[in-house]
Amino acid sequence: MFRAIGNTIAWIGRHFWGMLFLLIAALVFMPDKSPVNPANLQEIKLSGPIIDSDAIIKEIETAQNNKAIKGVLLDVNSPGGAVPPSIEIAYAIKALREHKPVVAYASGIMASGSYYGSIYANTIIANPGAIIGSIGVIMESADIKELADKIGIKPQIVQQGKYKQAGTPMRPWTPDERAELETLTKDTYTLFVGDVAKARGLDANNSKAFADAHIFSSKRALGVGLIDAIGVKSDAKKSLQKLAKIEKPVWKERDRLESFMEQFAQKSFTLIQSALFGLKASL
Repeated sequence: MFRAIGNTIAWIGRHFWGMLFLLIAALVFMPDKSPVNPANLQEIKLSGPIIDSDAIIKEIETAQNNKAIKGVLLDVNSPGGAVPPSIEIAYAIKALREHKPVVAYASGIMASGSYYGSIYANTIIANPGAIIGSIGVIMESADIKELADKIGIKPQIVQQGKYKQAGTPMRPWTPDERAELETLTKDTYTLFVGDVAKARGLDANNSKAFADAHIFSSKRALGVGLIDAIGVKSDAKKSLQKLAKIEKPVWKERDRLESFMEQFAQKSFTLIQSALFGLKASL
């Protein structure tokens, strides 16, 4: 019996990738029943760290060009990420809003870059337990000089330009380098705050109340004007249905392969968060 079990496990190990390929192929080519009525509403997910915006921008543009889609729900659960892709998402949503209503729903974390990406939605609704805000900018690097010295690593550098090594991990930053990086982060922060204030109708001169990297509960976020309402996903869907003037909503079904890969990526992200950061990962 044990030999049979061992042989089975060994066979699975040898054929794992082939089985995975067959599973994905089955998901892709499995017959799909087309709905009698075409979809008129679409959900787009913004999940995990924002590193690249190409995929979600493509989804947004496709929804914008699809005349049958009358409104979009942006479901957000992301801690933020890189500045440029976050801005790309924000302005793609802004362009989409000119053609059809957008409701952004904070299903978990809508912070930093993911909040930036949501600011131009017609309405922002947050789950009662969601985390909102963290409007700020950070740039960090380790100082590994002592470690490098211990293991005998000595950097050799040729440079032109006083600030070319600004941010280096090989030595402490000079006062001028730190000032240069602080200027850069301040410029980005000013841009962030200005766009949030403009999109949400807030006073940029009172930014300490809604920005300053504050991390808000949904209730506090509502109080400072970062969101419009607190509710669950069904409330967000009803809000979009009303804005889009849809009496009989038909939601567009996601591609099976995209849905499978998205769930896989989201579960992996959640596991990494829990393993590396614990409670702090939600911030």
